[in-house]
Amino acid sequence: MPVPSSSRKFKDAIYEQLSQLGKSLSAGPRLEILDLLCQGPRTVEALAKQAGQSVANTSHHLQVLRRARLVEAERDGVHVTYSLAGEEVCAFFIALRGLAESRLLEIEQVTRQFLQERGVMEAIDREALVSRVKDGEVTVLDVRPYEEYQAGHIPGAMSVPLAELERKLTVLPRDREIVAYCRGPYCVLAIEAVELLRKNGFKATRLTEGVPDWRALGLPVETKQ
Repeated sequence: MPVPSSSRKFKDAIYEQLSQLGKSLSAGPRLEILDLLCQGPRTVEALAKQAGQSVANTSHHLQVLRRARLVEAERDGVHVTYSLAGEEVCAFFIALRGLAESRLLEIEQVTRQFLQERGVMEAIDREALVSRVKDGEVTVLDVRPYEEYQAGHIPGAMSVPLAELERKLTVLPRDREIVAYCRGPYCVLAIEAVELLRKNGFKATRLTEGVPDWRALGLPVETKQ
């Protein structure tokens, strides 16, 4: 058997390291964790609740992502808060999602079936939203938890977390269309918000993009301290 050349050893070593990144992303829950962390830092407990996982499983997935240097951890007393290791990690996740959407027909099929069952197939175009927000034609609701709104939101959006939406219906204007958005195309918070708004007589639609998508497109994002 021939002895591998130094060039071959070099290439083998590089591609082996690249494969480590792929291996770290080979579980759906880990991809959802990255999606959630694109919104802002989270404790293990918050990530577990939002991802529908146990704290133990979530901690395990975070350790895998941390070994791949995709996330970082910071301890504050008994709590550990995780964040993305850099903005490029979120950009990578968005690019991966886009590639999957373009290559895997199943994603479109599953999404279409879910949205048809909920009766919220139509969504507002982001260019149209920007124009209508500037003209004061729509009310934009950010229905994510407030800490996500603080970390970054679409300019002009009101923070009305989904859990608080029903009791705040009386303060929402009825003479303008309401546009709800959350974390991105596969977040269901905006879908549930639109369902609730329509049930109560509002004209409402959703924006499929989330703040990370908005930022990736070079559009302005505001933060609130």
